[in-house]
Amino acid sequence: MSRLQIFPPRAKAFSFIFAVILGMTLMTKDTFAQGAVPRETPPPPAAPRSVTIPKPFERTLKNGLRVIVIEDHDTTLVSSLLMVKNGAEVDPSALGGLADMTASLLTKGTKTRTAPEIAQAIEALGATINSGAGWDASRASVNVMSSKIEPAMAILADVVRNPVFKDEEIERLRQQNLDSLAVALRDPGTLAGYVAARVVFGDAAYGHSLSGTPESLTRMKRDDIASLHAKYYRPDNAVLVIGGDITPDNAFKLAERTFGDWAKPAMMLPTSSGARMNDKAHGGTSRIVVVDMPDAGQAAVVLTRSGISRTDPDYFRGIVSNSVLSGYSGRLNQEIRIKRGLSYGARSSLDVRRDVGPYTASAQTKNPSGAEVASLLTGELGRLSNEPVQDLELTPRKAVLIGSFARNLETTDGLVAQIASRALYGLSLDEINSYIKNVQAVTPADVQRFTGARLGAKESNIVIVGNAKEFIEPLRKQFPNVELIPLAELDLNSATLRKSGAGGKR
Repeated sequence: MSRLQIFPPRAKAFSFIFAVILGMTLMTKDTFAQGAVPRETPPPPAAPRSVTIPKPFERTLKNGLRVIVIEDHDTTLVSSLLMVKNGAEVDPSALGGLADMTASLLTKGTKTRTAPEIAQAIEALGATINSGAGWDASRASVNVMSSKIEPAMAILADVVRNPVFKDEEIERLRQQNLDSLAVALRDPGTLAGYVAARVVFGDAAYGHSLSGTPESLTRMKRDDIASLHAKYYRPDNAVLVIGGDITPDNAFKLAERTFGDWAKPAMMLPTSSGARMNDKAHGGTSRIVVVDMPDAGQAAVVLTRSGISRTDPDYFRGIVSNSVLSGYSGRLNQEIRIKRGLSYGARSSLDVRRDVGPYTASAQTKNPSGAEVASLLTGELGRLSNEPVQDLELTPRKAVLIGSFARNLETTDGLVAQIASRALYGLSLDEINSYIKNVQAVTPADVQRFTGARLGAKESNIVIVGNAKEFIEPLRKQFPNVELIPLAELDLNSATLRKSGAGGKR
């Protein structure tokens, strides 16, 4: 079968894009040589050049497994990713972290191989194997030389289909996760992120931590893990993406040999209860939540609210708008770090998922400036919705998005992951070839309209974790409805964020 050519070759196209981006992101003033005149603005960049990714080939096996193949002989590697179309959003309410635990245990022993045997077999092939869960999906993948893809795929199929979830492996991973959480919960920035999720989503699916809490991890039993695997790890709820130095014909034959006899259960696939936030769960007002951590060396400040889903028509307007705010040369960092020296870095994120995901803007600062940083985060969001961004500022922020996109496609596993993401959300796989065009099409007016309509500062919540006595009074002058929660009373398992019997607002 003839393979599709890439015009121009992907590596050359990326080199060109990076050269363009370098020109687009030069500092405002050039470092000038002898006699040179300082330049106040960067030189105008050339137009970005699109990259054409080979058209994926698709088949669906008789058991319902969707198989997607991307042929690329510019590499000697093959990457294969088996994606189950559910992740942490299907965790039972009392068992946050269950999907992540289940996926992480896939490589820790099967019916025919122990965890050390899996590791040794993968090492002997010169391959890598990984597994884990995120929001909306659980994944297992192998990356290996094309000449050794068949035995590597056999191991991938084994870990996905036949994990045994041994008690000793569960306990080992549970303790590792509990140790990691113990450290994370003492970090103001990490803790503020956990609190922010509860503030936006309440008790809905996206409200809990993907990795769980100490309480949920302790409650987790082997039967819970096995039950989640039995419900969701099934061929008609999975996508297999194979990319790299392999022909579609050989890839489909390999998929049939390794996954073709994976039986589709007779029971119906569980219906998702949805991951939406608890709209108006707290009286329709924004929440200002302070977690008092008296020994915190810094305050973590987070502005958070609902964002958009991956399939939202405003997706490209959204990511460009966020790029104006985030990144080293984005407005938040310019205002908070560079102009005022209040933080080592400020950033924002528009986290798109199957359902509406969160928007967050954050910075860590010294405790006395916690209220000031909260005001700056809110102010910059409001400014972007009230004033049109200039092309001189917008062009390099688009270049950052294009550069990141190009880097994600440089490797075989990166390309496979990008295709898998589009398959997960039901998007056209060819959207990958129009990414640059769609980013470039966003106008200053689009950014202003999107920010005003979808990221309004008035509907945003504020979370601060730090030594409250150093910033609580100026914060209350800005926001009359501050909730103060002592660290000892914090409960991440509940939308109220308070342990049973704890006091209310203070």
